[in-house]
Amino acid sequence: MKNLIKIFSIFLLLSCEKLIDVELPNNQIDTKAVFQDLQTANSALAALYAGIRTNSPIAGADLEAALSIYTDDLDEYSLSTTPSKELYLNQQIDTNSTIYNNWANAYKQIYAANAILEGVASSTGIAPSDKKWLQGEALLIRTIMFFYLNQLYGDIPYPETTDYNINQTLSKTASEKVLQKMEEDLEKVITMLSDNYRNAERIYPNKMVAILFLAKIHMAKQQWLKAEINLKTIIQSPLYQIETNLNKVFDKSGKHIIWQLKPSNNTSLRQATTYYFANAKPTLYALSPNLINAFSANDLRLLNWIAPVSSSGITYYRLQKYKNRDNTNSNEYSVVIRLEEVYLLLAETLTQQSKLQEAEPYLNAIRQRASLTAVSNLTKEAMIDAILLESRREFFCEMGHRFLDLKRMGKLNTLLVAKPNWKDFHVLWPIPQKEILLNGNLKPQNPGY
Repeated sequence: MKNLIKIFSIFLLLSCEKLIDVELPNNQIDTKAVFQDLQTANSALAALYAGIRTNSPIAGADLEAALSIYTDDLDEYSLSTTPSKELYLNQQIDTNSTIYNNWANAYKQIYAANAILEGVASSTGIAPSDKKWLQGEALLIRTIMFFYLNQLYGDIPYPETTDYNINQTLSKTASEKVLQKMEEDLEKVITMLSDNYRNAERIYPNKMVAILFLAKIHMAKQQWLKAEINLKTIIQSPLYQIETNLNKVFDKSGKHIIWQLKPSNNTSLRQATTYYFANAKPTLYALSPNLINAFSANDLRLLNWIAPVSSSGITYYRLQKYKNRDNTNSNEYSVVIRLEEVYLLLAETLTQQSKLQEAEPYLNAIRQRASLTAVSNLTKEAMIDAILLESRREFFCEMGHRFLDLKRMGKLNTLLVAKPNWKDFHVLWPIPQKEILLNGNLKPQNPGY
């Protein structure tokens, strides 16, 4: 993590250059200047959001694509041996640059969040009411970054300060302890944020985002009742309702959207451009036949979110959830969380508690919206399989859902059917070699690497 310390100060100085009059050393932040009042503190928070939008585990099409080829939702068509190809073939090693970049970018945002937490806490020019939401959002972003790091790498460092002397030799925290610390942080966030969004477009997270991630932590710990209570809190909120028109699911104005990221001006979404190909064989990604075969012919998602492309007598399938590839895109933002996820997670938590009849309506709401028949009277095992399948058809190539769902349900080894190189230890990625060379306390390497 030694190489992460300079990032936030440089980013802040670029974002707030008019607000800081003195030249600073490259590895320091003048917190008195940056956090002197609400305006400057809000600029620092805006810089954090810009960072997670472009370089983080929730930046559209980055980790999404990596985990989609790592599992079985996407096929990869590049001709050379690339980091992406290694993931697709499940032959990644600890020098893989995609694995390194995911780690490094997450810790950049964690450092930025810690700088905001420290700066706001020590500021004398920010009102206590404003300190509350500033720190709440920064702590929430930090926790979300830790969540993805923990799911991908297991035991991880858990820096809670910007102090270089501490961070450069930080040891790994055991995965169980990471979950506990995230739970504690999210409980704090819930007291700091409100239900109301501070922007009508829902581009900044509210309390419900924290509640959802807390439910995910509870599910990772198999605390099903706690997760159920949290998920029902979201579903019962008047802020949200299911979007019944599948062509509007990725429209920024939907009431089913819990949190989304606004692209920078005059920039098309990477989700709309990364997966696009037409009139020719794909050169990068196409949806896997394994995924296509998971859909019934009458499934409206197959018809609305997937496009067949024929070339030389072969049909490939293109992802087209996001449809606006124009640089002047004004109607689609990058959706991080939507209500349909809450429905399926709640169905899962209820099923795990053998509350099958109560779980059915939440699963069926997603099925019937896609023009599928409702399920009923399934066994517990069949219900879990039905939820997993529905989540795949609903969230393919979104936010790593396929990997996270399989991992949580203990079913990652089912990938062996479609991915012959899959091994038991692929449940985790290796800790990047660069980081271990900088900090020997990150040893041992994850098993298998």
